[in-house]
Amino acid sequence: MNNPVLSSALAAAIVFGSVLAGVAQTPITPRSGDSHPKPHAAKEALTQLNSLIGGWRGVGQPRRGSAAGSWKETAEWVWDFRQSAPAIRYDVTDGKLIKSARFTFDEQTGLFRATVTLPDGATRDYEGRLADDRLVLDSKPDAKRDVHRMTVTRLNEKRTVVLFEKKRVSSRGLLRVAEVGYTREGTRLAVEGADGPECVVTGGKGTIQISYKGQTYYVCCSGCKQAFNENPEKILAEYRERIANRSSESK
Repeated sequence: MNNPVLSSALAAAIVFGSVLAGVAQTPITPRSGDSHPKPHAAKEALTQLNSLIGGWRGVGQPRRGSAAGSWKETAEWVWDFRQSAPAIRYDVTDGKLIKSARFTFDEQTGLFRATVTLPDGATRDYEGRLADDRLVLDSKPDAKRDVHRMTVTRLNEKRTVVLFEKKRVSSRGLLRVAEVGYTREGTRLAVEGADGPECVVTGGKGTIQISYKGQTYYVCCSGCKQAFNENPEKILAEYRERIANRSSESK
């Protein structure tokens, strides 16, 4: 080819095509911010709330030490594996402040998150951290510019308190809305499984007996029972791995 212009154009086209081919063959690596929380890591973080799993009888009080405006309610904390990320659900019956809450863990931020359903069906999102036996969660400002706080405090295996507070965005001090004091129903439900059957799903106290291939296992709540029934082989493999890791750490 004697035409220098055509030769240059052809060479450029060949180089451009080679570049496109290389791009097409190069895998795209997701950015760290694009990754989702790992289910195992989220589940391990949520197991710190295992002592809450089970049924509770509660008394709500707008003012501490006063029966004025008080009410009775019941609540149940259960594991929820119905979505891709594991969660713990807090369902309230006859409550005046919330109907339910779904707790998850965000591995990227290290924060616990809760989506709360209010008595009127509206939802409110919270996030916060667990320190010792206190889970403190704050909401973003609502339409009235109020920030809501929910604090779950585990006093012992039989007593838990959930405190509801709020404040204006421009205010520093929190105002008490009400506090619900819970007493566990029954005895020793779903505390960590060091002195009894262990939940094969989460490691909590096993209180529900299930059978698989002639063997008896235990789970701590209806959510874990459902998760086991959906994929028993996967659950048992994780359980055996957890036991093996525990044994190697104790040596």
